[in-house]
Amino acid sequence: MADSRRATVYFDPHVYRGLRIKAAAIDRTISDLVNEAVRMQLAEDADDLAAFDERTNEPALRFEDALNDLKRRGKI
Repeated sequence: MADSRRATVYFDPHVYRGLRIKAAAIDRTISDLVNEAVRMQLAEDADDLAAFDERTNEPALRFEDALNDLKRRGKI
């Protein structure tokens, strides 16, 4: 962790307690758990952005048109 940076994060007390208990139970640090969670979230965001890029050329459907279509077909 020579290249790690320090940050102050404020947790809800109940969340912090759960995080502390989990870290102790699996013999890891809170920093490890938070870093892993943030990495997973960033990876999910990257996947979402890639999915948006793949759908760039799809035709856009206006919300109003979608609602009207659902009404026309008796779905709403």
